[in-house]
Amino acid sequence: MTDALVAFLRARFAEELEKARFASSTVTQDPERFGVAPEDAAAHARFSVATAEVHLALLEDTVIPNVGAEGAAGRIAEYQLRLLAAPYVEHKDYPHDEPRSSA
Repeated sequence: MTDALVAFLRARFAEELEKARFASSTVTQDPERFGVAPEDAAAHARFSVATAEVHLALLEDTVIPNVGAEGAAGRIAEYQLRLLAAPYVEHKDYPHDEPRSSA
């Protein structure tokens, strides 16, 4: 499940970054069309892109290297992985745990 969750999050974060970059260029080109001030559009665009980049960096640089590690580092990485995945739990591709048999 961990490998599947990592792959799932990589895909989601890449999508989010792509969407943020596209929205950023769209909104900042014509902010009045969206009913926002140019400075607000630019600030929100920077925030959206930075948020997507931070999620991806956290996953790649902090979580993945420690997933499966022994001790506290491994437990914390597992916890961080699940926290990062939590907003996507209802996504159609979310890799839910397989039901356990009671045999």
